[in-house]
Parts: sequence; structure tokens; C-alpha cells
Amino acid sequence: MLKVKNLSVTYNQAGQETHAVKDMSFTLEQGQALGIIGESGSGKTTLGLAIMGILNSGAKVDGTIEYKGVNLRKLSPGQLNMYRWKHIAMVFQNGLETLNPLLTVKEQIKECIIHHLKMKQLEADQQVKVLLEQVGLEVSVADSFPHQLSGGMRQKVLIAMALACDPKVLIIDEPTGSLDALSKAEIIELLAKLQREKRFSMIVISHDFSVITRLTGKMCVMYRGCILEEGLTRDILKNPLHTYTRGLINSSPSINPYQDLWGIPPSGKPVSHKGCPFYPRCCQSSDICKDQMPKLEYVSLERRVACNKGGIVTLLEAQGIDKTYSFKGRKIRACKNCHMSVRAGEIVALIGQSGSGKTTLASVLSGYLNPDNGHTKFLGQPVKQYEFACRPKGIQMVFQDPFSSINDQFTVLQAVKEPLDILKLYSPVERAEKVKKVLSNMELSTDDSFLNRRCFTLSGGQRQRVSIARSLVMEPKLLIADEISSMLDPSTQANILRLLKGLQNSLGFAMIYITHDLDLARKIADKVYIMHQGEIVESGPAWEVFDNPDNEYARKLILPIQRKTGDF
Repeated sequence: MLKVKNLSVTYNQAGQETHAVKDMSFTLEQGQALGIIGESGSGKTTLGLAIMGILNSGAKVDGTIEYKGVNLRKLSPGQLNMYRWKHIAMVFQNGLETLNPLLTVKEQIKECIIHHLKMKQLEADQQVKVLLEQVGLEVSVADSFPHQLSGGMRQKVLIAMALACDPKVLIIDEPTGSLDALSKAEIIELLAKLQREKRFSMIVISHDFSVITRLTGKMCVMYRGCILEEGLTRDILKNPLHTYTRGLINSSPSINPYQDLWGIPPSGKPVSHKGCPFYPRCCQSSDICKDQMPKLEYVSLERRVACNKGGIVTLLEAQGIDKTYSFKGRKIRACKNCHMSVRAGEIVALIGQSGSGKTTLASVLSGYLNPDNGHTKFLGQPVKQYEFACRPKGIQMVFQDPFSSINDQFTVLQAVKEPLDILKLYSPVERAEKVKKVLSNMELSTDDSFLNRRCFTLSGGQRQRVSIARSLVMEPKLLIADEISSMLDPSTQANILRLLKGLQNSLGFAMIYITHDLDLARKIADKVYIMHQGEIVESGPAWEVFDNPDNEYARKLILPIQRKTGDF
């Protein structure tokens, strides 16, 4: 139906070129609904305007836009006008700015009908009534001016105008951006109903995942004019393959309304490199990302991703982990055939009651214990005892009890730089600087008076922050936090968790958060594993596990928090 190939749009303002769309290609089939999602400024609206052929004269457009085999880019303005509205129409995003304030609704819709369909006045009047009824408006609205209508009503008028010539392709730009919740739901339901009835193809442009998920079956994720990921909407939602896509999903309250929202960390500086546009904000970027522009390539039959690393990297993968302890002649299986994976920049919650095997599994994953059976890999390499715990950018573990995990007689400086001293990393001056930086990140003082304090003089909250700082000074790619807030009061607990989540978001490390507290897990987790008697009994995206667990034990465990929020 519609085929866009190598489309680029460049604006030239005051001698400065802005690449709004870069070498973009996609296909829209008959009756298909395609979502285009991305942050503001990603080029979504420019894409829609380019397809319509209504960009301003200062825009330079390259590439092809084919509609039923006809390259619209090669048509004259008069020829293109025959396709516009009659074959391809657009619903613009702001009704108050788009509609003419001096004309009634009827006059504006009639203008389109008479111009393109060559109807007579009486026929056009009748068609206006039909269109208004189709979009759920009273016929009397025809004599109203735009300022006399609500935001939802104006949006319905724009939809009626776009449908006036019965187009085969409808481009809808931010259809609910300025609407209240009720009006938003009405517009979404209306568009879904109209597409089912009229079978037109649809491109839905939005920054709102709730709009895209309810209206489209396929979606493209845009950033700085490029498609970074493309696939079936349900697949992308459940398993994003690009770090940018995951960041958008985690920033969406409609996907997981209980999770704290952090957004994607800003780059802090303009993009000046020639590689991946998302490089300055990506948690797994490397030199190749800075220097080489990734290609949008197929990773499965209906999935494409533009990433030099093939998508979000799997940091840790554990298969078939078994661990048995002997105690007074008895065998205790702490872990039974456990499987787990952690991807770059991800927070995984490992949930279970006391004695379910969480800490044992974490100790195996980090390399502090060897499993009896099974294997663990970190960045594709086998995890050997203590190996990755003794490397910068490896695996670090924060233990549950800050009173026993830190030497009481150490000063704060000695406690935090202990791993650097043992491994003889960096010079003494560099070690001290790294300690000060990580303490500052943990919102602790870097004055000599605090650095020289003995650890036994610290409060529980301070000791836990020092313990976390000691792990972060190794700049781990994976941090395992074992019940780090269980011994703290609620206020201190909340402060430490928000601080740690903020650091995880800004520094980009992945984290396994071990807890028996489901409320805390739901606040921060991207993915959840539930353990019971040494086995992983439930796993999946956090929103899916908490909303609809499959396992009977998991349902019993989660039911109390569902009752608290009225989810059951």
C-alpha cells in the first residue's frame, strides 16, 4: 500500500543543517496500523508531513515514497494534490491551531469535500452530517466555531475532515496529546472502531505507549530521525531489544503504573560523533558505537533493531543452577535447576520468603560459591569463583547486614578503598579520588573528618551507604544487592533505594535486587523472578508478573499487594 524507502529530511536554518529524518525505510500494508513512537524532537511529525508532501519550502527531502507503486516524490504539485486527502489524509495534533477560527465546522469539512470530490453544495451538506455522526458528534456541531468546542470535540472534527474523502491511508499525529483521560479513551476507541469498519491503513504518531499499544499491531521506535527498533507491538512491549526502547517503556506510567519513573538520562551535551545517535545516553555504549552508525537489521522474522551490539546485551546468564548444603547429616537443596538472565542496564528483582534460596543463588551468580551443577556466564565468559568480583567493571555484591560486612575499626576511607588496595588498582592518589567521587554519589561527605571516622561510629544508614560505595568504587556492570534495606527504618530505606535507583539510572549498571518485600520490588524492577523452596517458580516483565502471575504460589504471594491497590 505505502512504501517509504531511504527517506531523509533536512532543514537548513541560518546555515545550520538539522537532519530531522535520516535514511528511513518501512512498509505499510493494506489495513495495517503502524505506530511511530519516540521522544519529542525525534522526527515523527516531520515524517508524517513528508509523506503528505506538505513540508515547508526550506526542507530538503530525499528518498522515495510510493503509494500503490506510484512514487509520490516525482509528482508535480497538481498531481500530488490528487492523492492528498483522497488517498492519503492526515489528522493533525492540535485542533485549536489547525482549524480555522473564522469558519464553522461545516464550512471547513465541506471545503475538503467540494474541492476533492466535486460534490454539489446540498450533497456536501448531507455528507458533513454523515461524517459528524460517524465520529460521534451531534449534527448541530456543524454550525459551531472551533473555539466553542471542547478539545475532544475538536479532535473528532479533525478526524471527520480527514475521513471526508474516504482515504485509504490515514496519518494520525498525537491524537490524544492534549486531552483529558476520558476524552483520550473516547478518541482511541473511535479510531479503533473506524479502522475496523472502513479498513483503511493507519500510521499513528505518538509519544504515548497506551495509544500505540491499543491502536497498532506493529511499531517503529524513532530517535533523532532514525528507526532504532521495529517489530510487532506486543513483542516490543514484552521484550524490547534496544536500550532506548526499554527506556521509553520504563518511562511510561501506562505500562507499569506502580514503578517509579526516572526517564532516560540526558546526554548533557550535543551529539557530535558520527556513530549511533543514542551513544551518549546508552548504558552499554562503547567506542564502536561512537564511531560506527548501526544498520537497522533483522534479528528475527518480524523484528529489526539498529544496534552495533545486536540489541541489549545479556550480561549474566545462569542455566540449571543446583546447590546443596550438608547440615548435621541432612542434605538441603538450596537451589534446584535455577535459570536466570540479566541484561545490560536492567533491574531484576529476585523475590521470595526467607529460606527460599535467594542469597545462595546470588552467591553462585556472583562467583562467591561454586554450583554443584549448572553454569553461569558473564558477558559470555564462565563465572569462576571470585574472578569477576576481583575485576573492575565486573560483578559486585552488597550484603544484607552493614554491621558485619564492614570492618568496624576501618575508617570510611579504608573501608571504601579496600578492594582497590587489595587488588592494587590505580595509584594511591587515584584511589583516594575514586573514593571521594563514589561517596559524593552516595550523598556522603568527602571531608577529611568523615573520611577518617571509624565505621563503628556510623549510623545504620550511613554504614549501608558506605557498603554500597565500596561496591560501586569497582565500577561494576552488575551489582547484586541482597536485602540491603531490610535492617533499616522506612525513611532511611526509602532514601537509600531512591539514591541507588538514581545511580543505576545515571551510571547504567545492571542490578539484581534481592528482597522479600514485594512493594519495594514493584517500585524499581524491570523484570522479576520469584523463588520458592529453591526453585524459580515465576519470571517475566515486572508489570506482567505483578498483574497476572501464572504460578499458584506466586499468585498467593502477590495477592496481598493486589488487594492494596484494587487490582484483584
